[in-house]
Amino acid sequence: MSALNIKKGATSHSAYDLRDPHSEAVESHTLAVIVENEPGVLARVIGLFSARGYNIDSLTVAEVDHTGHRSRITIVTSGTPAVIDQVEAQLGRMVSVYDVHDLTAEGPCVQRELALFKVAGKGEHRIEALRLAEIFRAHVVDSTLESFVFEMTGTPEKIDSFAELMRPLGLRELARTGVAALSRGV
Repeated sequence: MSALNIKKGATSHSAYDLRDPHSEAVESHTLAVIVENEPGVLARVIGLFSARGYNIDSLTVAEVDHTGHRSRITIVTSGTPAVIDQVEAQLGRMVSVYDVHDLTAEGPCVQRELALFKVAGKGEHRIEALRLAEIFRAHVVDSTLESFVFEMTGTPEKIDSFAELMRPLGLRELARTGVAALSRGV
């Protein structure tokens, strides 16, 4: 995860980090890809990433135009600006791809993710988990005498923060949808 936050000119603290310190910074980008809703399209898009050794940090897919048979794939990936440009160009050349947008490069965008957290605990841990859930606006969607399931939507950073706070209180399981994103404005 720290590779996503490397700034140009930052020094590395690992003997195994073989990146050129003068090379471009690695950045996280959110791509919105409109594709034909047909079997195999998602596999081909993912294949493009795996064949070139690119990582996908988050992936969501859903049909967005039932009559036009189109789906939207939202991909969060990281790389240098040159790598991101290359990924965008290669996606755009795929036959079943109608449109590709780098939401990060195009300006401000809204990103949200849904997460479910199963937290087990009794006594003070249970009370603290409920208090933190209220602060983070997480909703209790299931409750037993030994556990809660919280539901929360927010930025990936908010989800990460809540998970870190829940770990010592009894976080047992976490399910995340991945990022959904739209550009701001018209």
